[in-house]
Amino acid sequence: MLIPIGFAVVLLSVFGGFVLSGGSLGPLFQPTELLMIGGAGVGAFIASNHGKALKATFRIFPRLRRSKRYDKAMYMELMALLYRLLAKVRRDGMLGIERDIDNPAESALFSEYPKVVADPMIMNFLTDYLRLMVAGSMDPMEIDELMLHEIEMFEQEAHIPADAIAKVGDSMPAFGIVAAVMGVVKALSVTAADPAEMGVMIAHALVGTFLGILLGYGFISPLAYRIERQTGESIKMLQCLRVTLLASLHGYPPQLAVEFGRKALHTSERPSFKELEDHVRDAKASAGAA
Repeated sequence: MLIPIGFAVVLLSVFGGFVLSGGSLGPLFQPTELLMIGGAGVGAFIASNHGKALKATFRIFPRLRRSKRYDKAMYMELMALLYRLLAKVRRDGMLGIERDIDNPAESALFSEYPKVVADPMIMNFLTDYLRLMVAGSMDPMEIDELMLHEIEMFEQEAHIPADAIAKVGDSMPAFGIVAAVMGVVKALSVTAADPAEMGVMIAHALVGTFLGILLGYGFISPLAYRIERQTGESIKMLQCLRVTLLASLHGYPPQLAVEFGRKALHTSERPSFKELEDHVRDAKASAGAA
């Protein structure tokens, strides 16, 4: 929802201000300029990326509609799940969660946390490292190195669409200049035109520069920055999982382990110590009842 609102503010500010200053919108409507600038941008995007980057970029667009993927409620649910899992490990040993992590879809424990189960990134990361912990063949430092490496690879891969879109946004002003120069060449090549006609043609040509800058900095670049913000949210989620699991591997009790995870969060999503304690107590009561 925020993307359409932002774009509407850009359009109303630019064109509304132009009209209020006494300008006419008619000369700004130049479909051929849009064709040259947009077509050149699409062509440069295709030429500068390989197949994997193109697919990754197209896959990212449906996710842009979400304004905030991981909010406080999501982290609270994750903390409760982690507490339940680690408490079960502490009570029954690592083999006690083997059936849960091998088939989370049929696990009674996981079924109580549908938001977490519905996120493939969280589930893959969590179950993969819990399996390594169950296997018991790696020490905490080795698991930490592996987690850091996976998070780094995830970050590099997630930045590919943002970089691809950002480069197109940066190139749009240049393509606008190209369209403007072509318009000026066209105007100057009409030798029979009187000064009034020449002025109109040059004005139409200069619209290309305007459109290139507007498209680049008002529409395309903001999408790249939004993807970067969403990537940062995903990385923060993985870091929260990492520090919680490592705290458990180092022997901390479940309630302290989830406190490590809480401290890894941004302040806007981080629950207070009391909120987390109460939430964990409810999870503990639910586990006891079960």
